[in-house]
Amino acid sequence: MRLAAMILMAAALASCSSMGGVGSGRNGGIATYDDLKTATQACSAKGGHLKLQKNGDAQYLEDYACEKDK
Repeated sequence: MRLAAMILMAAALASCSSMGGVGSGRNGGIATYDDLKTATQACSAKGGHLKLQKNGDAQYLEDYACEKDK
């Protein structure tokens, strides 16, 4: 139950950024080099940059967000 609440909170935080989170990747949400590279390229194509969210854990892909460049 506690895990479900934490997942819902992480999803809510991901939706707070201007372009949303980057997804769960191919490795169950673990941020591998290849997943971060793919997410960075996809974010750049949308005119943004990939950024670790405030209080995010760099180990998890869903803790990154694509933010619009100013």
